[in-house]
Amino acid sequence: MKHKLQEGWRWYGPDDTVSLSDIRQAGAEAIVTALHHIPHGEVWPVADILERKNIIEQAGLVWSVVESVPVHEAIKTDAEESSFYLENYKTTLRNLADCGIKTICYNFMPVLDWTRTQLDLVMEDGSKALNFDWVDLAVFDIYVLKRDGAEYSYSDSILDLAHKKGATLTEVDKEELQRNILMGIPGEKDASLEDLKDSIHVYSKIGHEGLRKNLQKFLTAIAPVCEDKQVHMTIHPDDPPFPILGLPRIASNIDDFEFILKAVDRPFNGVCFCTGSLGAGAHNDLPSMLEKLVERVYFVHLRNVKRNDLGSFYESDHLQGEVDMYAIVKILVEANKNRTIPIPYRPDHGHQMLDDLNKVTNPGYSAIGRLRGLAELRGLEMGIYKNSN
Repeated sequence: MKHKLQEGWRWYGPDDTVSLSDIRQAGAEAIVTALHHIPHGEVWPVADILERKNIIEQAGLVWSVVESVPVHEAIKTDAEESSFYLENYKTTLRNLADCGIKTICYNFMPVLDWTRTQLDLVMEDGSKALNFDWVDLAVFDIYVLKRDGAEYSYSDSILDLAHKKGATLTEVDKEELQRNILMGIPGEKDASLEDLKDSIHVYSKIGHEGLRKNLQKFLTAIAPVCEDKQVHMTIHPDDPPFPILGLPRIASNIDDFEFILKAVDRPFNGVCFCTGSLGAGAHNDLPSMLEKLVERVYFVHLRNVKRNDLGSFYESDHLQGEVDMYAIVKILVEANKNRTIPIPYRPDHGHQMLDDLNKVTNPGYSAIGRLRGLAELRGLEMGIYKNSN
């Protein structure tokens, strides 16, 4: 199929329970990965990059997107040592580009990369999904984290339910809730309660506008390298797309993304359009957002969510949920026709199902659920493309 979107798959490296052979059998052609063994802020050596790239290519795949090169907290907070980490970041970008990898995903979320309150919500068909529950978050905030003024962050209806649940919480319940909420990316350490408490204090002084300025400073600093090496940076939306636990969010809605793109209005500065993250917010009209941003969308995550009246959500099947996936893919197919390099996307997350129910897998990243999602998305794309020609 001419002008086909590039079908990618997130892989966590040689220790991932999903192998490159599995990924090829799923039908993906490109790999989205990172060097998770290198601590945040350290330079990614060319030798390590080439070693990972060679492993991928020997399996008959290509490394198309880096997800992610983490932005060190010192950069996000504009701490005294931020210049050191900025230089390291620029060196890593140069090294990646010199190895032929020029699309980079990153996020600017304080402390936590993504937040879910439950990792194994059982669906009606017996599969398991990731879940975000406002009541459980409030329980954690008030009874585990014990953040000052936490009660003011929630509606009366959520608070009432949280207090009832919190009164019956066991120590085991608290530990599981804490583990789920503070979970890090595989290969990287989880946050701790102490880290979170310290960061809440720091970010309370920075605030929304301060964090925006720090992102603008970061993008301005790396711009010369990106332009010289033809690197595309793609910022991932906040997940979920609203302030939580007293931490500011600056990539949650159309106003945020228009600010980001205008603040450093240069082609390298782009967006990773994640339908699942953005779709979790009832305030977001995704097709409208994508139409406005699509020229600067260099990477896409496709997944779906179902919300309830409280705004809690779980990750649903890829074609069923709040996100109009047909409209989204149609916009991407049309935009892709004018691209020299195809837009890469990956089926983001997937239900744990079938044989994967008996395996230990990275939450959201078991094989079969994503294979199902990729197959559905591939069929949707083909139908749209053929109908438009």
